[in-house]
Amino acid sequence: MNGPYLKDSQDSYISDLRKPPVEKANVWPHSSSSGVSFSCPNFFFCFSVSLLCQAGMLWGHPQCLDYGPPFQPPFHLEFCSAYETFGCCDQDKDNSIAAKYWEIMDYIDPQGQQLCGGYIKDILCQECSPYAAHLYDAENPQTPLRNLPGLCFDYCSEFHFNCHSAISLLTNDKHIQECCEKNKTRFCNLLNIQDQDYCYPNVLKNTDLNRNLGSVVEDPKGCIQLCLTEVANGLRNPILMLHANDNTHRMFIAEQVGIIWVYLPDGSRLAEPFLDIKKIVLASPWIGDERGFLGMAFHPQYKHNRKFYIYYSYMDKKKVEKIRISELKVSVSDVNKADPRSERNLLELEEPAANHNGGQLLFGLDGCMYLFTGDGGKAGDPFGKFGNAQNKSSLLGKVLRIDVAGKSPDGKPYRIPPDNPFVSDPKALPEVYAYGVRNMWRCAVDRGDPVTHRGRGRIFCGDVGQNRFEEVDIIVKGGNYGWRAKEGFECYDIKLCHNSSLDDILPIFAYGHTVGKSVTGGYVYRGCESPNLNGLYIFGDFMSGRLMALQEDERKNKWKTQDICIGSTKACAFPGLISSYNKFIISFAEDEAGELYFMATSYPSAYAPHGSIYKFVDPARRAPPGKCKRKPIPVKTKSKHIPFAPLAKTVLELLNEPSTTKPPKTSSLPNGATPTTSSKKAKKPTSPKSSTKTKLSAVKPTVSGKKMQTEEVTWKTKAKGSKTLLDPSEKRKAPKVSKASLVTSLPDRKGSQLTRAKKKLLHKKTAAAKEKKQKKKGVRSRSFL
Repeated sequence: MNGPYLKDSQDSYISDLRKPPVEKANVWPHSSSSGVSFSCPNFFFCFSVSLLCQAGMLWGHPQCLDYGPPFQPPFHLEFCSAYETFGCCDQDKDNSIAAKYWEIMDYIDPQGQQLCGGYIKDILCQECSPYAAHLYDAENPQTPLRNLPGLCFDYCSEFHFNCHSAISLLTNDKHIQECCEKNKTRFCNLLNIQDQDYCYPNVLKNTDLNRNLGSVVEDPKGCIQLCLTEVANGLRNPILMLHANDNTHRMFIAEQVGIIWVYLPDGSRLAEPFLDIKKIVLASPWIGDERGFLGMAFHPQYKHNRKFYIYYSYMDKKKVEKIRISELKVSVSDVNKADPRSERNLLELEEPAANHNGGQLLFGLDGCMYLFTGDGGKAGDPFGKFGNAQNKSSLLGKVLRIDVAGKSPDGKPYRIPPDNPFVSDPKALPEVYAYGVRNMWRCAVDRGDPVTHRGRGRIFCGDVGQNRFEEVDIIVKGGNYGWRAKEGFECYDIKLCHNSSLDDILPIFAYGHTVGKSVTGGYVYRGCESPNLNGLYIFGDFMSGRLMALQEDERKNKWKTQDICIGSTKACAFPGLISSYNKFIISFAEDEAGELYFMATSYPSAYAPHGSIYKFVDPARRAPPGKCKRKPIPVKTKSKHIPFAPLAKTVLELLNEPSTTKPPKTSSLPNGATPTTSSKKAKKPTSPKSSTKTKLSAVKPTVSGKKMQTEEVTWKTKAKGSKTLLDPSEKRKAPKVSKASLVTSLPDRKGSQLTRAKKKLLHKKTAAAKEKKQKKKGVRSRSFL
């Protein structure tokens, strides 16, 4: 890719134009070589340019004048051919620049054309440079563009010496024409860039800037640098995001409590939910509770039959916790509302414990529905001789496959696909498609390569481990994934492991608990907007907040892993991009066009509205303009539209903030900040006999990453262990006093106005309070025996 940039683009047009060799230019001088001080008729214009040049030193990275990353032009560029491999011009833009060039040439005589044509072409074609935004000071959309690109001083001097009369043809800016057309030093000082690596033509010769240009950016440790845009926030543990594949490009976002919201292509949300079954769904506010609304899938023929399917926890009339998978339809009168009365139960599973509930529903390319169940909970799959996962007569710890079209002969509200692997095994349930899984959390179907379709239909899953390993699997018909005999690539149950089959399906990747402790399965990227990411399986870890990618090596049949680092300030200095996210990664999603997202929260409680959704963006390369245009089918809406209001600050906003400015106060933790753990540790419900109960609502997050605090203010009295609550009405009146002064309420002996009798009375009261408290302690301790 370096070749075209190193080639002198004007050789093929003006063969006899000789330019001097370009040497490294000096930094912007404060005075010219002749001793004349630098000045300009418009001081503020020149001052703003100097500030922009300083800002450019922070933001120098490949970027176009429309504030997006460069791209590979889909067609050959006839005029600015030096940038036809990678740059910022498509064929239309190239033709537009060529037309402007020939328009300028009409005003220049043949001798001038021969002398200046190459310079003018070079200058005009900088709009196609991968570093165009830096050359034109366009990296920040809130600052004015240069009229001409940044030129290295020596190159600019030669241009001005030979072709200064052409300046008025290149720009209509009167300040530049009046100030600089006859003054080479002023002109070249104005166009100079402080960082000499980025001025033209030095930018073409810098190997560091042009090495791997257009490839995914990696840091020195090999971590892939990606950026994010925030697309939704204020959600209560967003558990999934789906599209209906109906060309409307709506997104359906489900919260763990049992509410599904509709988001429109413009980013707004409908005020009324698509479905609200929170009264049925079993969920709690306790951190880490795995029960709740867990899964959803649209029927492949949803456009015609309006059917979708849900997977959730509930408690039956006998107080037994169960998983329910059911079918619903969308309302006939409103495509943005489900009809809860249409619910048809397909399957119910009794859950032995509150954890390991599975939760994934999806349709394969075969039209069948795949259900992913957990092993029943607790630790080590302790159910039965071999555990639920290895027991093919149990539906727990399995991948199930059913046909939702019709009923089976035995009365089940679904059919068994005749090619299911264990239909002829009398010791196995016919629904079982694969077994030996612990608790697969988030699975996805690969769309396949956009050109070759390779990989199409593969199902990737993240399977949460026990004590040592997390794993990523590809689902195989009839496969045994090893649990509880194996965890990752290693043995878990030694006895079972030694007797296990050599045909067990091994993970494509596993990692230890030094990396993360709860895998969240993701997607293979097959979108249009970020071509570099094609084929990467992107996933994460719920506990560590780590993002990772797997790249398949087809020759070796192995998968290479790389960390994903949400990029640096330099990499993500594009409009709308952010470089931070909430720590706890709950789920991943793809939209109707195949673009990739993930859901995360700063506080993993089903009732805490701290969840956000982020979209991945590759800052190194994008698709050519116009290639990824979407044309959503309009949808009639009856509910009010709530516009999206981002909470996370973009990189450009952070860069523009004065360093002394304090962050604005917000009502919740900022995105990208991890929750403080001093007072928000995971707590289970306390005993009803306990004198105090800790609820999530009792602790309120304070502003901008400060430690969580309760509203109560206390101070100590001299009596040990006793506390006096400050009356809320007196909080503002309370004077600021040191801790030492609050230890005792007795005044200093010198200034005491108390009589000895009063002091004795006070001591008696204190002693009585101690005795009373000790008695209470004794009663309380006995009540817990």
